[in-house]
Amino acid sequence: MEIGNYLPIILVVLAIVVILNAVKAVPQGMEYTVEQFGRYTKTLKPGLSFIIPFFEKVGYKMNMRERVIDIPSQDVITKDNAMVTADAVVFIQVVDARMAAYEVNNLDNAIKNLCLTNVRTVVGSMDLDETLSKRDEINARLLAVIDQATDPWGTKVTRIEIKDLSPPADITQAMNKQMKAEREKRADILMAEGHKQSQILKAEGEKEAAIREAEGRKDAAFLDAEGREREAEAEARATAMVSAAIAKGDVNAVNYFIAQDYVKAFGELAKSPNQKTVIVPAELSGLAATVGGISGLLDAGAKKNARK
Repeated sequence: MEIGNYLPIILVVLAIVVILNAVKAVPQGMEYTVEQFGRYTKTLKPGLSFIIPFFEKVGYKMNMRERVIDIPSQDVITKDNAMVTADAVVFIQVVDARMAAYEVNNLDNAIKNLCLTNVRTVVGSMDLDETLSKRDEINARLLAVIDQATDPWGTKVTRIEIKDLSPPADITQAMNKQMKAEREKRADILMAEGHKQSQILKAEGEKEAAIREAEGRKDAAFLDAEGREREAEAEARATAMVSAAIAKGDVNAVNYFIAQDYVKAFGELAKSPNQKTVIVPAELSGLAATVGGISGLLDAGAKKNARK
């Protein structure tokens, strides 16, 4: 009787155990592999699923979301025998739960070691300057190699990034000196170019000024020659008029020539640098008469021109 009293309880407990083993709730972003007597049979997707209790069990619980694996730092020798310290991060996503669970043992560790070896290979095939300046190229080459290698594992490598590439301290100091020398060189070149441009602009300015000055002298000479030509023409006309008047017996014409020489001589006497005193002729009436003769001659010429 005692066993009969506990039988319902045993059946209830057994039913609960069966239900718990038969019903599986898979969270979003996860997939479970199912094994039957140790052999893979199917994959449970997110949601509520059922398996055969005691005959089937959950083998691996695979995370199908994108994950980040940190690659530890390591010393790598470049092509030109320089030592650099490199570390990286790799982003992976499982796309096939069965392959990720059964094609490789310890997926994360396998990918980590795969990245370590390929970082040494890629960085070791490049010079130090290329390693430090072509990080994107390194990332692309690593991504292509590692993604292809993880295909049989049902895993997609979405990207890989080199976090740091650190050369030794002595190489860093040498690089800093080199960069300083390059900056000073560029500064000297810029100063030299500036001085050169300044001298060119100065020479062009002087050339332009000389051209302008020559053109000014040319214009002044042309105007001066034109003035002298007009003065000569006026003098010739005046001489012709006076000569005609002399031929007619006009006394004023004779006075014109005398006054012209008189005024010219008096002007030269006044401009002499050694002349301290200028003697004015006593017979100013003669000078006045001469000027009067000139005025009369000019009036006669003006009237003649008016009649013409």
